[in-house]
Amino acid sequence: MTKGLRTALLTTTERDSKVSLSDIEDRLRALSGGAREVLAESKQNAVAAGALGGVLVIAGSYLLGRRRGRKRATVLEIRRA
Repeated sequence: MTKGLRTALLTTTERDSKVSLSDIEDRLRALSGGAREVLAESKQNAVAAGALGGVLVIAGSYLLGRRRGRKRATVLEIRRA
């Protein structure tokens, strides 16, 4: 390590050793801002997946009910004499 780099690191760590409330707030805002973007993107995907799942459930129950109705339906034969 060069002497200039060492002194730069030491002065930076000595100067930054005191953490102020504004430093913490800035860091938390930066972290939560990224999280909000990810949340907004995933929320759109979740709504789309939920809508698609609902449509599939309704279509499946319709088709299964229709099939069951056909199996249980009485067949009437009318003959003319």
